[in-house]
Amino acid sequence: MSNTATPKPRLSFWEIWNMTFGFLGIQFGFALQNANVSRIFETLGGATDKLAVYWLAAPLTGLIVQPIVGYFSDRTWHPKWGRRRPYFALGAVLSTIALFLMPNSPALFFAVGVLWIMDSSINISMEPFRAFVGDNLPAEQRTTGFAMQSFFIGVGAVVASALPWVFTNWMGIANTAPEGQIPPSVKWSFYFGATVFLSAVLWTVFRAKEYDPATLASFEGATPESEQEPADAADFAARGARQLKAGMITFMIGAGLSLLLRYWNVAGEVYILSFGLMAFGLLWVISGLLQRNGVTNHGFVTIMSDFMSMPKAMKQLAVVQFFSWFALFSMWIYTTSAVTSAVFGSSDPTSEAYNNGADWVTVCFAVYNGVSALVAFLLPVIARYTNRKFTHALALLLGAAGLASVYFIKDQNLLLLSMVGIGFAWSSILSMPYAILTGTLPASKMGYYMGVFNFFIVIPQIVAASVLGFILRRLFDGESVYAMLVGGASFVVAAVVTFLVDDKN
Repeated sequence: MSNTATPKPRLSFWEIWNMTFGFLGIQFGFALQNANVSRIFETLGGATDKLAVYWLAAPLTGLIVQPIVGYFSDRTWHPKWGRRRPYFALGAVLSTIALFLMPNSPALFFAVGVLWIMDSSINISMEPFRAFVGDNLPAEQRTTGFAMQSFFIGVGAVVASALPWVFTNWMGIANTAPEGQIPPSVKWSFYFGATVFLSAVLWTVFRAKEYDPATLASFEGATPESEQEPADAADFAARGARQLKAGMITFMIGAGLSLLLRYWNVAGEVYILSFGLMAFGLLWVISGLLQRNGVTNHGFVTIMSDFMSMPKAMKQLAVVQFFSWFALFSMWIYTTSAVTSAVFGSSDPTSEAYNNGADWVTVCFAVYNGVSALVAFLLPVIARYTNRKFTHALALLLGAAGLASVYFIKDQNLLLLSMVGIGFAWSSILSMPYAILTGTLPASKMGYYMGVFNFFIVIPQIVAASVLGFILRRLFDGESVYAMLVGGASFVVAAVVTFLVDDKN
């Protein structure tokens, strides 16, 4: 490996704008999903204490889709379409179709299936966007690049989250419907969002450029490829033995947890967590056996092996991400039911009070996303005068205060103040961990590791879906507003762990 590298050129403001503009559309999809899908599930007869289970389809698919997309995007190159942009376009087309289908779901099972497709499709577009910044920007511009993504995420989410309220209050479109039917304001919000999603992503596809593999390699001549790549058959066999051991331990932990849950007579979705551990352990066992038997040049083996070889900073950030996103999923899954019941006094999806409360939740989500957009470029300034770890921890603590305060508030307007703290946390979560991470990753595996990093977004969603409903039923008599306190505590843990991360370029 060369000891020197050609400096990667700095990009202009408008070049960074073009390469990140697609996130405006991607966030339209995510914001519509986060603010309205629980409402759609409840309208179609879904039980409040089962909402987290209905959301499980998306993260379970994401565990498979994201690293595979990253793995293949690292190995893709087309003279016209480039490396990451084909995946942007494919994900955008599939997401647009899903966004049109979701508000027309005739039954609950159909809506859950569409969420499965929608979340997977959005992530096909989103994950290569993270690697896109690492590919195209020099180290000194990456924080700005991810801040620009946060800006577009904030702007897109502000508009998308508020769409049902806007269509109802500004355009006179009804926000109620007969039992079992989705209100027209929600339908038109999804139609508008689908159009914006496709248009914004295609803007980046046609306006942004990518470096060919040879040029990219010349920029990264001094970058280490990974931790101790095996050199011969004996090395592969040794790595296989380590994976076999890790897989067996993981499988036994999952099996032991399943037995404990059965002994304690725990039923329901909590088993998803233990079965997931068993499944992941089996995958490691298979990868280990393949390597011990001489099968090494295989995509599955590479994916499972690179997962074990994550850089140290990535492992540390994984813990931060876990608790950060556990808090976010607590909010996204339960805010609608918490606010409609605790503030607006109704849990009946056909009532006017419930639908007014659900619309107000979309306004609240628009506010925290608006704050996120406004502070997107403030956070790099704070980081410049302190450091990225302090900046991220501060934002997470503000998010903890905002989320926990929802439990105590009975005035709908005061909820907007809670959203300010959440907006700071959201903006930082979308930028600071990625700015820290990209400086530790080899260029040849940027897409894959970005996909793996998304595990620590997906896994907390699975954990949240597995245990939150159980916790609320067992400890809080099913009152969803307590999920806000649980989420606030999770943000605090993430802030503390942030100080343990090695932040090095």
